[in-house]
Amino acid sequence: TAVGFGMDPDLQIDVITELDLVNTTLGVTQVSGLHNASKAFLFQDTEREIHAAPHVSEKLIQLFRNKSEFTFLATLQQKASTSGVILSIRELEHRYMKLKQKCLRSILTTHAMEIHSCFIPALTLAVFFLAGRCWEEIQVNVMYSLYRIYERVIDPPETNLTPESNLWLGQRNRKHGFFKGVIQDVKVIFIPNGYITQCPNLNRTCPTCSDFLSLVQGIMDLQELLAKMTAKLNYAETRLSQLEDCHCEKTCQVNGLIYRDKDSWVEDDHCRNCTCKSGAVECRRMSCPPLQCPPDALPVHLESQCCKVCKAKCIYGGKVLAEGQRVLTKSCRECRNGVLVKVTETCPPLNCSEKDHVLPENQCCSVCRGHNFCAEGHRCGENSECKNWNTKATCECKNGYLSVQGDPAYCE
Repeated sequence: TAVGFGMDPDLQIDVITELDLVNTTLGVTQVSGLHNASKAFLFQDTEREIHAAPHVSEKLIQLFRNKSEFTFLATLQQKASTSGVILSIRELEHRYMKLKQKCLRSILTTHAMEIHSCFIPALTLAVFFLAGRCWEEIQVNVMYSLYRIYERVIDPPETNLTPESNLWLGQRNRKHGFFKGVIQDVKVIFIPNGYITQCPNLNRTCPTCSDFLSLVQGIMDLQELLAKMTAKLNYAETRLSQLEDCHCEKTCQVNGLIYRDKDSWVEDDHCRNCTCKSGAVECRRMSCPPLQCPPDALPVHLESQCCKVCKAKCIYGGKVLAEGQRVLTKSCRECRNGVLVKVTETCPPLNCSEKDHVLPENQCCSVCRGHNFCAEGHRCGENSECKNWNTKATCECKNGYLSVQGDPAYCE
């Protein structure tokens, strides 16, 4: 049975069971069918009224409501050279559906139109018509949405049946469409591919209507995705064409300042000319002209000036002092413009013994032995390094660099 294949029994109607046909029902006689597991009935050529009770019709109406697919199954043996309705759903004279069998083809009727199953792909029909000599197993699978896909000018079957609708078996109504022959296993199933319950071992190498609908829906989804991707690609191409008209450059950031590509500036700390080149800073020491000082002057560095200037020298006790240098006599004196000027300065206290006191060169205040002269802000460039000595600090060029114009504070 269909339940054996995992189908919910609430999603099907076993028509013969629901109609409660018995051997004494007028117009039908129970006979041996194709399958011994279910009842089979001979529908005779006499007037009869085989229709469902109100509760069965109500169940049918509820199952039809909002369903996009259903399958009709039946096993029958029709009397030769006859025509009759297998199943009909009606409300008085309003016909919702009629499944009619003639000698050599089946026709499904919706509203006032008859659709030949051999021409409309919305119906999947497996019928073997031998006109009374053999049994036939009928499968009719209806999918409403396929009407839209094939763009046929045909209204889909009505599924919102009214409460007055009724189900007829073996006839269209009380007076017309009488079927002659044996009917067995009549079912209406409201699940996709319901015909599998009748043919569980069916070779499904060809797609069913449901399979085809899924394929079509997949193609439609892919087409929609392709359209979106095409739109995004067109937008990206537009943006790229706009970017081609833009000039992109890498900037340089130095001490919180932003310099554009090829911008130049003077670095105050090291007296260098710097340029921003593709995001990298390149600096070179300023080139100072050769300095020829007179005999009474010496070249010295002055604050805020990058090149040395000639300043008058001082001579004290045979010692030559340049501008800014100091000498300790009875008092501290500093060379200013060629003259030793007395400097009033209080020396800081020292945390070392007197024997460890050291007087730095050109200074008036002693320091402790091992004093860090470089920590006093000695001016050495980035390519030179400060070296501490006993009484002073000097600049030395790093490996691979040479002093600029003999001054080891600036090396290239």
